[in-house]
Amino acid sequence: MVNSMTAFASANGSSGAVSWAWEIRSVNGRGLDVRMRLADGFDGLEADARKQIAAICKRGTLTIALRVRRNTVARFAQLNPEGLQRALDAARTATQAANVETAPLDIAAILALPGVFGTAETEADPLGALNDPVKKDFETALTAFAQARASEGKALAEVLAQQIDRIDRLCAQAGEVLDRRRDHVAETMKQNLARVLGSTDAVDEQRLEQELALLAVKADVSEELDRLQAHVSAARDLLEQEGPVGRKFDFLTQEFNREANTLCSKANFTDLTGIGLDLKAVIDQMREQVQNVE
Repeated sequence: MVNSMTAFASANGSSGAVSWAWEIRSVNGRGLDVRMRLADGFDGLEADARKQIAAICKRGTLTIALRVRRNTVARFAQLNPEGLQRALDAARTATQAANVETAPLDIAAILALPGVFGTAETEADPLGALNDPVKKDFETALTAFAQARASEGKALAEVLAQQIDRIDRLCAQAGEVLDRRRDHVAETMKQNLARVLGSTDAVDEQRLEQELALLAVKADVSEELDRLQAHVSAARDLLEQEGPVGRKFDFLTQEFNREANTLCSKANFTDLTGIGLDLKAVIDQMREQVQNVE
């Protein structure tokens, strides 16, 4: 079934003071182009991630990003015994040097001294220990990404199927106007022949028959309509195939367009020209959609 090359998915996770977020997005591409931006400390995940991507994607330009954030860590009050001892020793030394009586110590003032009392932070989880949960969340994002491609591909296939049906109906309409066109072309040829015969006394009958036969061949559009019908069948087959079909579909739309151009150039009949222009419009719309097919 058809997969789309455009999709987006994400997954988030956290552990302790560390949180992370995966984002996978893709747009159209001629081949498979994977661009990865991983947070520092998680470069080792890239090789496996590329293998997993290659297993489900054959075409498209993919951007994969991993953002990691250390959340605000917990802080707590902490007394530094060594700093407190140094402050007390300094107070006694100063009192002895000044040869004064020791005054009662101001505990609040002592604790306010640098290095005596402060706050400490809890240690954040080491990043190396988070590889497994971060990798698991990537797999979650990748599964959602594959589902998004399939879902968009299903909608894309429905649009393409409608456009193919429209081309099929236009080809049938073209076949229906061929009898009226044949009469119109015959009448036009008669009038042109009458003008030629009226302007000359000598007519090479054999040459005249050859020219008329050549004009009839040039005006015939049955082969173009047959090829367009064959392309319709091929397009429907592609919609049912498994795996990437975008390149084949793109080539097929070029063939559709070539036959429609020839039909318009050979039409020589207003109704058939109108059908040919409608064909070209639908084919252009289909080609735009095909650019999204993997």
